[in-house]
Amino acid sequence: MNRILSFVAASFLFLIVAVPAEALDIERVVSPGGIEAWLVEEHQVPMIVMKAAWRGGAAYDPKDKQGLANMVSGLLDEGAGDMGSQTYQKALDDNAVKLGFDAGRDHFSATLKTLAGRRDEAFRLFALAIGKPRFDEQAVERIRAQILTNLSQKKENPNWLAGRAWFETAFGKHPYARPTDGTPETVKAITQADLKGFVKHVLARDNLKIAVVGPITPEELGPMLDEAFGNLPEHADLPQLPDVTIATKKKPVVVEKPYPQSVVMFGMPGIKRNDPDFIPAYVMNYVLGGGSFSSRLMEEVRVKRGLVYSVYSTLYPLDHAGFFFGQLGTKNKTVGVSLKIVREQLERMAKSGVTPDELKDAKTYLTGSYPLRFDSNSSIADQLLGIQLEGLGIDYVDKRNGMVEAVTRDDVQRAAKRILGSGKWLVAVVGQPDLSEDVPAEGDMKPEGEAPRHGDIGGLN
Repeated sequence: MNRILSFVAASFLFLIVAVPAEALDIERVVSPGGIEAWLVEEHQVPMIVMKAAWRGGAAYDPKDKQGLANMVSGLLDEGAGDMGSQTYQKALDDNAVKLGFDAGRDHFSATLKTLAGRRDEAFRLFALAIGKPRFDEQAVERIRAQILTNLSQKKENPNWLAGRAWFETAFGKHPYARPTDGTPETVKAITQADLKGFVKHVLARDNLKIAVVGPITPEELGPMLDEAFGNLPEHADLPQLPDVTIATKKKPVVVEKPYPQSVVMFGMPGIKRNDPDFIPAYVMNYVLGGGSFSSRLMEEVRVKRGLVYSVYSTLYPLDHAGFFFGQLGTKNKTVGVSLKIVREQLERMAKSGVTPDELKDAKTYLTGSYPLRFDSNSSIADQLLGIQLEGLGIDYVDKRNGMVEAVTRDDVQRAAKRILGSGKWLVAVVGQPDLSEDVPAEGDMKPEGEAPRHGDIGGLN
């Protein structure tokens, strides 16, 4: 019990002790076996956080085994080596080790959190999970049942349904169109051999990125990287995915559901993270729909007219596609007019860009808030891993705010015209929407009830 209490206390500290972004000393560590990681040596909190990711997420699942990566993510800590599920879980608990896995579209990721004094055992347990998972029948069937229950529940979630409709239409036959957690039919078809095959073909050393933050030196970390990852295959065996541009449609895709409100998702082709216009587009989107109550969409659609519960937009870059994406929730009777105003704001941005004051305010917020991304060991590791996966360079943290500050109105105008200028988009709606653009009566303008949640979007998860 004392060990667990110590872990909880350390976790609390690790959440509130921050390292300023400009003060980060990021070191490239290469193990004796040639495994590379980025390290921030941080001794304020006695906790080590390691985050790793492999190229090869759910988009690489076989078509008839959709949900494979997701299922593996739920099973890697359910027994490893000579330890069954209960024995392995007890070993994690006894050593106050937190271990988790996740399957995104492009990448499969892992997180390890351990007190510095337990790091040897933590890294040993991690190595067993990724190198010698058991996939025992009882554990497999239990996790399969949990996934199937979750899929069944999602069928009535309007956010998930809208995301599914949007992604399936946007990406067609491309693997990005598939749900990351699979379908009931494909999840039922996954075998123990499939699970073992995923580990063998995806969890390799040549498609691996690692970030470590905490009280550990480069000299100490090197051998531990070999302990954790050294027994993995040298090369991954992955299919090649093609680049894809999302489809657009003149008319919204409507999923009829007897709900009093509608969930609306909209988007259009965008740009990938390595595009030179990405930072100008990022600034543009903050003004348009990424800045919460300071954004144009929120001001025009909610604050001035009271049409929606919430509205936002974002840039969504994947490895093989980039797109601009947004969501709003509103009464069925105000879907059409809400979309009309959103479209007008997109056209306004494409035509005129941002004002000098909007640009100044956006830069102030985006540069001033950047250090908040480094407010814990875990968030620092997240940032380091993301920078590696996006190929931005080890000096990106130092350069990033300068890149934002250098953005001009012309830069924003150029990016806005590229992304928003065609006027072509894709809209998916779940509910019973009135798509007419007539402005409703005064008493019908203000939304009622709770805003739909945005945390479980079928296409984005």
